[in-house]
Amino acid sequence: MLETILGSECPSVQKGVLVSTTRELFAGHGIRCTPQRRALYEALLGTRSHPTAEELYRIVKPATQRLSRATVYNTLETLCEAGLARKLPSYRGCCRYDADVSEHLHICFREDGAIQDLPDDLGEKLIRHISEDVIAEIEDRLGIGIDGISIQLLARRKDA
Repeated sequence: MLETILGSECPSVQKGVLVSTTRELFAGHGIRCTPQRRALYEALLGTRSHPTAEELYRIVKPATQRLSRATVYNTLETLCEAGLARKLPSYRGCCRYDADVSEHLHICFREDGAIQDLPDDLGEKLIRHISEDVIAEIEDRLGIGIDGISIQLLARRKDA
């Protein structure tokens, strides 16, 4: 049951996408491929830091003409709606973004709101310890069907 909930048939993560592939990927999702959208998506793909919209703007702006903050926010919303990116709530309130749309867990640091991927083996170990009986009881008591689990661990750096 938990394998079904976790999405054992996750889409693959698109890493190292070339410009022509980005165009094809966007076309396949009904997204118009503008230079700004392409630059934003490829920058998001190229980082593991889970940037905020503002951080992504600062990364892409120097090399991209006619890029506004509104374009960044609108593009990120479009990518999320198309399933090419994921919006992550942060402990500090500012959303962060991830182009790795595979099922995986995150750690959010209390000091600065930074988000980091939990290593897959540890995430799988944590998920395996969630009782299927508890999931079934939640579904029964609330009259719902659970089709996914999203876990974000809150942490402090030991050196902080």
